[in-house]
Amino acid sequence: AAVTVVLLCTFVFRMVRVDGWSMFPTLTDGDFLVSTHMFYEPQKGDIVVITKPNEISSPLIKRVIATGGESVYIDAAGNVSVNGTLLDEPYLAEKDAGISDLDYPYVVPVGTYFVLGDHRESSVDSRSSLVGCVEQSEVVGKIIFRVWPLSSFGKIK
Repeated sequence: AAVTVVLLCTFVFRMVRVDGWSMFPTLTDGDFLVSTHMFYEPQKGDIVVITKPNEISSPLIKRVIATGGESVYIDAAGNVSVNGTLLDEPYLAEKDAGISDLDYPYVVPVGTYFVLGDHRESSVDSRSSLVGCVEQSEVVGKIIFRVWPLSSFGKIK
């Protein structure tokens, strides 16, 4: 049984700790999450774990908003449109344009993903050249489950 658990945790699942408030209210600082990383292709709406080698020390947790070739527009009120269609974002506590050094509409480079935090006012994400668009090789996995705190135990939507 112990060998099976070690193999699953090594090759299929990973534990991740949320560090910060950029995904609030969906996730909060200190949450412990389970991600899957085997044979995973990010999809719009997925919450993913990202590593940016040599740029950011700890893994980032963000939501995939658009994929390569799609056009993203964020207005002054924080409304996000992809390919001209306004996104329905019920997971946000409030909309905010946040800090961006992009010109909109912004076309996501092919082979990358445009990611945003759910707490748009303070999240550093694809709107900033510090993070930028994320390549497939930088996506560690998809968040699937919260294990801590126990009061929030369950599947992540």
